[in-house]
Amino acid sequence: MKKVKEHVIKTIEPGSIAEELELEPGDVLVSVNGQPVKDVFDYHYLINEEYLEILVRKPSGEEWELEIEKEYEDDLGIEFENGMMDDYRSCSNKCIFCFIDQLPKGMRDTLYFKDDDSRLSFLQGNYVTLTNMSDADVQRIITYRMEPINISFQAMHPELRCQMLHNRFAGEALKKVDRFYEAGIIMNGQIVLCKGVNDGKELEYSIEQLVKYLPYLQSVSVVPVGLTRYRDGLYPLTPFTKEDACAVLALIHSWQERLYKEYGNHFIHAGDEWYLLAEEEIPAEDSYDGYLQLENGVGMIRLLREEVHEQLAALPGDDRKRHVTIATGELAAPILTGLGKEVKEKFPKLDLQVKAVKNEFFGGKITVAGLLTGQDLKKQLADLNLGEELLLTEHMLKSGERVFLDDVTVEELSRALQVPITIVKSDGKSFLDAVLGRSEN
Repeated sequence: MKKVKEHVIKTIEPGSIAEELELEPGDVLVSVNGQPVKDVFDYHYLINEEYLEILVRKPSGEEWELEIEKEYEDDLGIEFENGMMDDYRSCSNKCIFCFIDQLPKGMRDTLYFKDDDSRLSFLQGNYVTLTNMSDADVQRIITYRMEPINISFQAMHPELRCQMLHNRFAGEALKKVDRFYEAGIIMNGQIVLCKGVNDGKELEYSIEQLVKYLPYLQSVSVVPVGLTRYRDGLYPLTPFTKEDACAVLALIHSWQERLYKEYGNHFIHAGDEWYLLAEEEIPAEDSYDGYLQLENGVGMIRLLREEVHEQLAALPGDDRKRHVTIATGELAAPILTGLGKEVKEKFPKLDLQVKAVKNEFFGGKITVAGLLTGQDLKKQLADLNLGEELLLTEHMLKSGERVFLDDVTVEELSRALQVPITIVKSDGKSFLDAVLGRSEN
């Protein structure tokens, strides 16, 4: 018989309902309104009511029955030791584009875990293939209205999707999208484009089929496959060229124009990498429909530019002297260099250098800042005059920790380079504050 998981409280949010009830870390949530809580889906659904009865067991074994009156959908302010409140579901696919299969041996174990968990789609915005989702899971999403659900489509020809995911059920899994559509569940989609596989006519066909799910499928991003140097024995994929990127953008732009006229929504969006590879200008802000796919690298550059311009326009400028270095991936370096020049127009004595760091760890085809390692930063910055501070984006670090992908810590890197390091959030205000040495308000 499967042992029922205990939902142990990790932290209590100050000023929350849970704090008022004198709940504490180490307490165990037993039930809500007399029902055991299976996982995070159950928890969020059950606590939405205005009147709750919860059963909590203290570490001493004493049980508290608590009655709560609150506003509908008000949170209790509880964080559990297991954020999923259940086991994480791993991916059963063998996708030809999977980045985890391209990792070298010897990295920390958590990097090799492939998630395909619909609950993470709701909680963290992860994209799921639907192949690991049972009919009961689909029904729970519909019943609990756990939306948006983020779906990795890749291809809309069922046979091709089976080939790309190396899963004979991958084509059949697309029928679950019909159920979400019929129930009015909000969705976002993703296509990881692989050269010679799901691009060209296949991409055109996929867009044609996905348009049918408007308006509940509110956006679809197209991003290029990331290829590391650790691909021995894997499906032979080649990187996209500038000419390829121009063709992808031409196709996407033609669809955007048609769809916006009909629906007032651009729907299909190209990741920022395509524009940089094609050497085309990043689209205007209103092309991104409210930045629905920022985490997928869609519109990040445009949003950063807009935020920096807005912040910079409100500043009078001065003669402050400051020497700092920004280290980033090869992809973003020209963008940050351009923004740095604009900042210097108002702050002429600012000495700001942007260093593009080549990704030798994963290979030169990987150019995004978020996949840089501590060892590459250490090696390529070692002989530079970095000034009084080194600025790095938060995307380089493991979420919630000051650790790079290769387990080098920020503190280790700072000692090796003998310079203070500031980790910068991805918004324009944080960028400008860090460059100018201003304390964030």
